[in-house]
Amino acid sequence: MHLGLPESMRDCEYSQINTRTSTPMEIPYKKKTPKKRKWESFPGRNKFYCNGRIMMARQTGVFYLTLVLILVTCGLFFTFDCPFLALELSPAIPVVGGALFLFVLGTLLRTSFSDPGVLPRATADETADLERQIAPATDRPPRTREVVINGQTVKLKYCFTCKIFRPPRTSHCSLCDNCVERFDHHCPWVGNCVGRRNYRFFYMFILSLSFLTIFIFAFVITHVIIRSHRTGFLNALKDTLLSLTPGATVLEVVVCFFSVWSIVGLSGFHTYLISSNQTTNEDIKGSWSSKRGKDNYNPYSHGNIFTNCCVGMCWSDRLVLTMTHLRQQIGCSGRDDHLPRTSGDSWIVSAFWSLAAA
Repeated sequence: MHLGLPESMRDCEYSQINTRTSTPMEIPYKKKTPKKRKWESFPGRNKFYCNGRIMMARQTGVFYLTLVLILVTCGLFFTFDCPFLALELSPAIPVVGGALFLFVLGTLLRTSFSDPGVLPRATADETADLERQIAPATDRPPRTREVVINGQTVKLKYCFTCKIFRPPRTSHCSLCDNCVERFDHHCPWVGNCVGRRNYRFFYMFILSLSFLTIFIFAFVITHVIIRSHRTGFLNALKDTLLSLTPGATVLEVVVCFFSVWSIVGLSGFHTYLISSNQTTNEDIKGSWSSKRGKDNYNPYSHGNIFTNCCVGMCWSDRLVLTMTHLRQQIGCSGRDDHLPRTSGDSWIVSAFWSLAAA
């Protein structure tokens, strides 16, 4: 009951609380722009697949040739030779061959798809800080610095692309446009650089591929010899040519014969490098050759083959500076961000003092 209120005011009051005609206030919706991940703005010349999980060089044609040669040769061996050899000799032959094939394929893909040890480039703040340090002396950064590792003077070269002084054993790959830690070489056969983080997988790949090539070559020849003992060599050769296997046999023999020499030689060369704790890059340049002087020696060698092999094959990724978490969003901290970013690139140099003994 409205006391003392005129009828017009009562109508106005009811019209203000009428919910049928009221509409909610519209709040403008702002669509969030997803942040880029680190691999999407990676400055090097690399290709990324599977949302940044796979990292390869841009030149991958020879890698696919490697993959096709392995798959085709092994496929022909398991199709045409293994059934006969399993019945005539032992069923363990296809089992051993299959295990070798899977191991070779796994180590190849692990070498090709992983980060070889790319060092992060200096940020704008680090570059500016380095320029402030050297501004009083010169207009350009000094090209080298020197550190002493196990009594041997080692030069750290300045990289004008990455804006850092390269740590010991680091080199800039011109094909991938990255500084790679403990750079060994750029291998087109695996489609990637070979560095600290994937060297042990590369070595296991070429070593196991040597065994697989010898294994296939030996048992293909054994297959032909067994048939020749039964019907004579000429009849066995005639039966082979009249069957579906001549092309397979010839292809297997040719591929294995011409591959085994280079693969076994490469395995032996890298066995020598591991036993002396050297890299291909250092061996080609003759960095620790006695020809440079009597006092020139390899400061990274531990003095015995066993320790050098353990260091080369059992190096822990926890001690590697290059785990950059490329799948993280830009602005998020990764493993490379836990290192102290002090003066210019000194975080790299100071961190490597603790690793120099290795």
